[in-house]
Amino acid sequence: MKAIRTAAIVFLPSFLVFGQEFEVASIRPSAPSVQGQAIGGLHIDGAMVRYSALSLTLYLGIAYDLKNYQISAPDWMASGRWDITAKLPDGSDPKQIRQMLQALLRDRFQMKMHRETKEFPVYGLIIGKGGLKLKESPAEPVTKGGEPPKQSVTVAASARGETVVTYGNGSYFTLGDNKFEGKKLPMVIMADALARFADRPVVDMTDLKGNYDFTMEFSPEDFRAMMVRATIAQGSVVSVDASKLLDASSGDTLFNAVEKLGLKLEPRKAPIETLVIDQALKIPTEN
Repeated sequence: MKAIRTAAIVFLPSFLVFGQEFEVASIRPSAPSVQGQAIGGLHIDGAMVRYSALSLTLYLGIAYDLKNYQISAPDWMASGRWDITAKLPDGSDPKQIRQMLQALLRDRFQMKMHRETKEFPVYGLIIGKGGLKLKESPAEPVTKGGEPPKQSVTVAASARGETVVTYGNGSYFTLGDNKFEGKKLPMVIMADALARFADRPVVDMTDLKGNYDFTMEFSPEDFRAMMVRATIAQGSVVSVDASKLLDASSGDTLFNAVEKLGLKLEPRKAPIETLVIDQALKIPTEN
């Protein structure tokens, strides 16, 4: 069986990786975060690229376009937080940032790694027996080149706890007010979004090619439990009180909400490509 590549899995050939490097770059420990303020993320200002408050595991996910479960690394790589400031070489394409980040992580943390295909228990996102209950979003206008305009993924969070993940061209999803809402999302991105709250990867098996709008509502208790699952899925440690929310919440809530959309999460097994970190420094070499 062929290894499954989810929406974010892209293993680039080595000739696309080597030779792509930032002109200059610094890696420093992140300052303590202010309670209620979200500061992690990516900011690009002209030739300057700034990442803030991300763990090494998250940096690897960004650099190699992988989900957390596709990265096999020491536990300590998910705990510490680092800031990276880098300058793009003159004439470089922002599309090369991933390859430059790969080279930077390998060099400064002296990483050695290899790739493996592993069998994972997954949830297959399929169409339910009653048929799809979602309406397809209107098609986006195309550009002169014949394709809809594309835009980078951005993540915004507020002190109220609402998170908005934007994919451009009116495509996004929001988490907040006990709701999970999506707008103009293709099924493969919806599957990735659902995986944030599940105990295993979610793989799109619907064969649907369109974009869809949806709204899923939850009780306050179940929604808080979902947020705890999402935090754990990112490799972060949660408090004992937060862990207790998982015991108090119904494990079927997400499944029921998905079924109301005419979809279903069905347990399956599938081979998925992974990145295994064999060796890495805990402190990067000098900037």
